[in-house]
Amino acid sequence: MLGQTPEDAFANPGIERDVLTSWERFLSGSSSSRRQVVRSAITDSWQRCQQSDVDYRRGQAPVPIRDDRLQRLLDKRSRLVQAGASTMALARDYMLETGTVMVLTDADGIVLRLEGDTKLALRDAVEKTHLLPGSNWSETTCGTNAIGTALQSGQPIQVHATEHFCSGIHRWTCSASVIRDPIDGAVIGAIDISGLSSSYGRPALALAISAAARIEAQLLQMELDARYRLLDQCFWMLPSSDRHHAVLFDSAGRPFKASGEMSQIMRDLGAPGGQSGFPQLGSRDDQLLGASRPAWIKEEWLKPVVHQGEHLGTVMVAPKPAASSKLLSSARGEAQAFANTVYASPKMHSVVEKCRRVGISAAPVLLLGETGVGKEVFAHGIHAVSPRRSGPFIAVNCGCASRELLASELFGYVDGAFTGARRGGMAGKIEAAARGTLFLDEIGELPLELQPMLLRALENGEISRIGETEVRKVDFRLVAATNRDLQAEVDAQRFRRDLFYRLAVVPVDIPPLRERCDDIPLLVDHFVAQTRARYGLADRRFAPETLAHLRHHDWPGNVRELRNLVESLMLTGNGDPIEPSDLPDTIRRTERPCERKPGLSLAESSERDLISRTLRSCNGNVTATAAALGLAKSTVYAKLHRYDIRFDPGSAKFSS
Repeated sequence: MLGQTPEDAFANPGIERDVLTSWERFLSGSSSSRRQVVRSAITDSWQRCQQSDVDYRRGQAPVPIRDDRLQRLLDKRSRLVQAGASTMALARDYMLETGTVMVLTDADGIVLRLEGDTKLALRDAVEKTHLLPGSNWSETTCGTNAIGTALQSGQPIQVHATEHFCSGIHRWTCSASVIRDPIDGAVIGAIDISGLSSSYGRPALALAISAAARIEAQLLQMELDARYRLLDQCFWMLPSSDRHHAVLFDSAGRPFKASGEMSQIMRDLGAPGGQSGFPQLGSRDDQLLGASRPAWIKEEWLKPVVHQGEHLGTVMVAPKPAASSKLLSSARGEAQAFANTVYASPKMHSVVEKCRRVGISAAPVLLLGETGVGKEVFAHGIHAVSPRRSGPFIAVNCGCASRELLASELFGYVDGAFTGARRGGMAGKIEAAARGTLFLDEIGELPLELQPMLLRALENGEISRIGETEVRKVDFRLVAATNRDLQAEVDAQRFRRDLFYRLAVVPVDIPPLRERCDDIPLLVDHFVAQTRARYGLADRRFAPETLAHLRHHDWPGNVRELRNLVESLMLTGNGDPIEPSDLPDTIRRTERPCERKPGLSLAESSERDLISRTLRSCNGNVTATAAALGLAKSTVYAKLHRYDIRFDPGSAKFSS
């Protein structure tokens, strides 16, 4: 972002003569007592150039590499070139207006692509200076220039006129920003905007920084797509994980997915004790150059994955040692199941035990509960106790995508199924969940058009990718979750009755936090420990009076709301213990929903709490409360009288 760029990155036009004088003094080795006019980023570069014996009289880059050598380089940097192409095309209008060109280079400063103004004067200057694909604009070759200096320093830089170390380039102005690998942060190239010195403008550096960010975002998307295609292509190559270890490496040789913990896999395979992390293996360069691999990894374990001529990555499948038995794995999985579920209340104990019992079956499970009660935590627990624990756990939120996007996300698609479809097609999340668990959150949001397709997958174990007629067999266990009343959705014909009955084989109701107030102190301790570990904070306690306020709050956001509150208080509070005065007003002023009024059913008590909260948020305004609840004002008055709810605006408190 431009706001993160130090002012030292920008050039200062109008002082070219003073800069030229400083440059001449620098070359002559004489010191000056005059005020320093040259930026430190430029003088540091001049010093590096002098130490590298750069010829200050140079007026052009070396002759560009051509033909086969250039093509091999472009092939090697194909993803960077592809990611930069669309961004450079978007900048054409700016370059035509300003008389500039945009240059994409690799990490060595070799120009990969050029785009921009084609006017005769600039074109002649570009050709004469060798600012062309295949030319080398590193700092050690062409002296101080935006491309080479940005790559050397790792920072965005603007170099104007006489700031260039080489006299033959003094009539140029250029602005560049490095491009970093979105996965590991390594510098992999630079994007530069260059023109004759008359084209100088501060916005050029802002555009270079923005272009670099766009390219990095495009690279990240490409990498994620490639990894997904890798998973798709090698999916059937992966054996059962109870007898083998499997590790996937991306096209750059970086390990990114494994059938278990990387550290355990390394120990099982006999890696040296001092080995800090899993090695990088199987990049395209390794394939070409025959790079060495660690002795504890056998060559026959590695298999490159190539699809339509593109090297997607490498899969490693290695046998587990005999001592790593399925029995031990099973015991470990069951012990870890529901480890993140903190409770003491009998109601929660009953829910957890029910999930343990149904987890060992293959039946679909429907988790019911309000937003924030932790439905995904329970889904993970069910997966961990199931026989499919060694398979993948794939989560999809049915309410976070359009109908078309959700269809392709769940069922996949074939090549050419729709405009913008990825070449070669893509497997969906249902296929990715094979021999594992598919968790569909907000299942009540699933569009009606997709519900028969999901029912077919559950009933027959069959799906078809979008755009194909071929039937694919799938084998997965479904856990679904919703905060809706699905029976009401069925009655309103917004949800298929046959799918509802298939999903609701084992319904599990997860109670809201207001119905398990005794668990709040345990949850607070749990979240305090989590926050301390995450941010390196000192231990802090919650005063008993503070915990009492927390127990009396109705927690519309449930466990998620409590977790966020604890984290906020740990990060922003000063004293120890945390006192009631540290709590937000909305919590200090709440009633006690955990203490249900005598004579009220659970539904009536919940309705009373809802009306109380809404009236409080509307500062006692009954008209606004009725509008917020979608009720007639007379109905709200009747319920206020029935539930004996009174609001004192002066004290902002309720009485009853």
